Amino acid sequence: MDKKIIDLGKKSGKMLFFGGVYSNLQALFSLIEIAKEKGIPPENCICTGDIIGYCGQPQKTLDRFKSWGAHSILGNVEIQLRDDEEDCGCDFTTGSRCDGFSEIWFAFAKANLNTHSRDFFKSLPDHILLEYAGKKIGIVHGSCDLVSQFVFKSTDWKEKQASLDALNAEVIIAGHCGLPFVDQQKEQLWLNPGVIGMPANDGQTSTWAMITDDANGFEYEHIAVSYDYLTAIEEMKKHGLPQEYAKTLETGIWDNMEILPEEEKLLKGKKLLVEW
Repeated sequence: MDKKIIDLGKKSGKMLFFGGVYSNLQALFSLIEIAKEKGIPPENCICTGDIIGYCGQPQKTLDRFKSWGAHSILGNVEIQLRDDEEDCGCDFTTGSRCDGFSEIWFAFAKANLNTHSRDFFKSLPDHILLEYAGKKIGIVHGSCDLVSQFVFKSTDWKEKQASLDALNAEVIIAGHCGLPFVDQQKEQLWLNPGVIGMPANDGQTSTWAMITDDANGFEYEHIAVSYDYLTAIEEMKKHGLPQEYAKTLETGIWDNMEILPEEEKLLKGKKLLVEW
């Protein structure tokens, strides 16, 4: 299937980038309030995919996202729901803890989304392009060629270069891996805003997003997103979703580090200081 790409043209003013809402309605509420406080309109807010995921309110989260009016690309979860598949397409190792847990939360999400949701997912692009602060920016979920590819800061730059080249971009803003980071080679940037629906294995209950400003060139800043995680936990408990992930909302520590390279494993429990 050919990739669907939407070009937003030139954008200006402050922008908000984020990923992995993961059916966490409370985190989405907080993010929307941050956008309002910062004076960032919905059309300047872009999600890197996976609006749906681990937490307990998939339909309400999707409804609030749609009514907000922000942009989003397809995450692997949206693709699998769109295509009526039986798994999340996260590319977890078969038989791993993440793989087993995903069977539970994906089945719950699929069963608790209305039939119109698939129509919305069909409307989403694989990638978004825009021009901002004089730079060509491409939005991907995993990578340009593989939506479920885990790309971390420690990932070889050659793999990042492939997406930059494919989209003829100077900056890639990506999702999927769950960790915020910045990687730069010469004038090219790979930015991951982080996700808002789950902590970043840093021991904090807050999650991550990124705000950019073009007032003085291309400036970007990762921001912490504090939200009502206790209600999010209760929603997960109420629906019998994996309590290991509910515990992550409380502790800020992932249940396991199966997907992480060695360099990222060493960051467990450490407060992240994302450089920019």
